[in-house]
Amino acid sequence: MSERKIKFLVLLTVFIDIIGLGIVIPVLPFYVEKFSGSPLTITSLFAVFAICSFLSSPLIGGLSDKYGRRPAFLVSIASTAIGWFIFASAHFVWVLYLGRIIDGLAAGNLPVAQSSLVDIAKNDRDRTANLGLIGAVFGIGFIIGPFIGGALGHISHNLPFWFVGFLATLNFIGAYFFLPETRKITSSNIKKQFSFNPFTPITRSIKDKTLRPNYLALFLFGLAIAGTQSVFSLYLNRVFGYREFVTGLIFATMGVIIAINQIFVMRKFWLKKFKEPTLELFMLLVFCTGYIMLSIPFNFFLIIGLLMITFGQSVLRVVMNGQLISKSSPDRRGEILGISASIISLAAGISPFVAGALFNWKVYAPFLMGSFFLLCAFFVLFKVRQGLEFNLSPKDPIISEV
Repeated sequence: MSERKIKFLVLLTVFIDIIGLGIVIPVLPFYVEKFSGSPLTITSLFAVFAICSFLSSPLIGGLSDKYGRRPAFLVSIASTAIGWFIFASAHFVWVLYLGRIIDGLAAGNLPVAQSSLVDIAKNDRDRTANLGLIGAVFGIGFIIGPFIGGALGHISHNLPFWFVGFLATLNFIGAYFFLPETRKITSSNIKKQFSFNPFTPITRSIKDKTLRPNYLALFLFGLAIAGTQSVFSLYLNRVFGYREFVTGLIFATMGVIIAINQIFVMRKFWLKKFKEPTLELFMLLVFCTGYIMLSIPFNFFLIIGLLMITFGQSVLRVVMNGQLISKSSPDRRGEILGISASIISLAAGISPFVAGALFNWKVYAPFLMGSFFLLCAFFVLFKVRQGLEFNLSPKDPIISEV
């Protein structure tokens, strides 16, 4: 099968999954309300999924290294379908939690898709551009999904969840018959020991001195994004008086910019003009400055800040994962990208609580917090690269191998 066709099928699988996620976001609070669910119930449902995803993503990624991307894809998509069917048919609050737990316990679609596109990449630039395509799919999916969810939710609050369950089922059937395997499986892969302890890959990542700074920077990046996103709509309403419609337009515009950036600008400009390590540091500073702009209560600074954070985060999501892959062996790509997704899930489970408390104190404080986290990430990576540049001698084994 040609590389282009493989790429299309992988991205289509991810696209259907992302549309499903986008469909349920605007409807979920209203659906949970009928169970007399408090705001704490709604946020805890997100937290339960995030915790399960934190534990499962590295395992699913590791299994894709051992047995192939295709089986891992199918398991993950099947869990999504079952989870949403249970969620849609719930009559008690505990069933809602069960649905999110089942979905979260095999939440590995994204890292497995990333691993598949890395498998077929010809070089580093092609690898990063392929990862960028997944970012573009995210942007488009989050534009289309909420519109479908809003229309279905107007008919019935649980209809979007049934629809997403059937969508995931169709996705599973299509992947089963058409999705190819991109990982070359050898007998040595199968014979390798694999631990189903979810903390094994997490512990291994903490002990990995080579990748540890990158993991730390990614965690700080995740804290910045998760915290500010959780209060962004409230901030627009409180400071600028923007209601749901304008806020939705802003998110849709950001999605369009992300899609254009990932499909066209990433390969033709960013990767052509900058080396990836330099681009990573540069975009951390751009993103950091964007949050400072957002904290200033004037429309001019809001527009400039939104442009900076949109380009900043869309480039960084790709380049930071690209840097992790460039430092790891092909046998661990799935695990590494799974750990990356796990780190983002962990950040998403922590930062919103802090951001909410800061927002109640000063409405602009979460953006300054995000800016601080990004600045810390910049200095972590800057110091590591400074050390590599100035502390290695010609006798160093790394230099000798080169």
